[in-house]
Amino acid sequence: MNAKTERNVPKQFTCYTPLKAPKSLDKAQQLDMYYRMRLIREFDTKVKDLWMENEIYGLAHSYVGAEAIAVGACAALEEGDAITSTHRGHGHVIAKGADIRKMMAELFGKAEGYNHGKGGSMHIADVKHGILGATGIVGSGMPIAVGSALAADRLGKEWVTLCFHGDGGTNQGVWHESVNLAAAWSLPVVFIVENNYMAIGTELVNVTKEVNLYKRAVGYGIPGVQVDGFNVLVVYAEVKKAVERARKGEGPSVIEAKFMRLLGHFVADDQWYRDLEALKPYWNLDPIVRMKEYLVEEQIATLKEIDEIDARVVEEINEAIRYARDECTEPSVGVLYENLYADGEIIK
Repeated sequence: MNAKTERNVPKQFTCYTPLKAPKSLDKAQQLDMYYRMRLIREFDTKVKDLWMENEIYGLAHSYVGAEAIAVGACAALEEGDAITSTHRGHGHVIAKGADIRKMMAELFGKAEGYNHGKGGSMHIADVKHGILGATGIVGSGMPIAVGSALAADRLGKEWVTLCFHGDGGTNQGVWHESVNLAAAWSLPVVFIVENNYMAIGTELVNVTKEVNLYKRAVGYGIPGVQVDGFNVLVVYAEVKKAVERARKGEGPSVIEAKFMRLLGHFVADDQWYRDLEALKPYWNLDPIVRMKEYLVEEQIATLKEIDEIDARVVEEINEAIRYARDECTEPSVGVLYENLYADGEIIK
């Protein structure tokens, strides 16, 4: 099956879109998209293995299958722009440019990690590079994103903030409050709904009457659009429009990226609550496979170039694991009381 051939697309996945790169994307940019998607896939695949082997601490939530959303969206950003993330945040922060060595060190609970080993998988943050923090509390990144956008507005900066969240988060009261305030004040924020049909084990149809979540935007007087979340190029194109609109002072947008959570909610989830046979056709939409086929068929890259990227990714992830396992250090007991306040005050 290739990118030009009609795929076996599940009937309910009505937003399927063939890959087609905007003219503004050159070869290097498209190869970088492929590289970052592969980096996310390899990172989260290894993380599951490491968790099963009791080498990393805490829970971890895989971003496998959603790589196109984070990579496509973050490719539309410029220096100074920011993102807020979720409990399933490895993909977001890698797409934004996080250091995978520091990420892996954090998952290993080491002092050299992003949060000095105290935050773990669900709390990667790098404010200097616009990664305002992942969070395990559903919906809690939304007001942070609005606050970031408000700061840009008040400071007269052309910074835009992307707010990543899932379909489950859209039924939190804070979602409506955040979208309403951003719309009322025309703040430069883009709300990206990663609609994977599932909130842990709860199907969206059981808790939401209108499952096309982008339609909610009309109630706040802002644009809303639905995209194929397995297609990195269409995600990029739509987010780019929304970012440019926000940067010009025209306010927020809602982008619903529809896909399917291909794995369990977290690394040890056996998915007893859903029909795994019905899930299999969605693997035909694997965003990495589709991008690889597209690059080769459109003669943007050769198989050799793709293979070299794949090998580079494997080497980089293995090096990150080696670094975290062998070179990093355990945090001292004293750091438990550090980094609790922004002013550096330490509890004694």
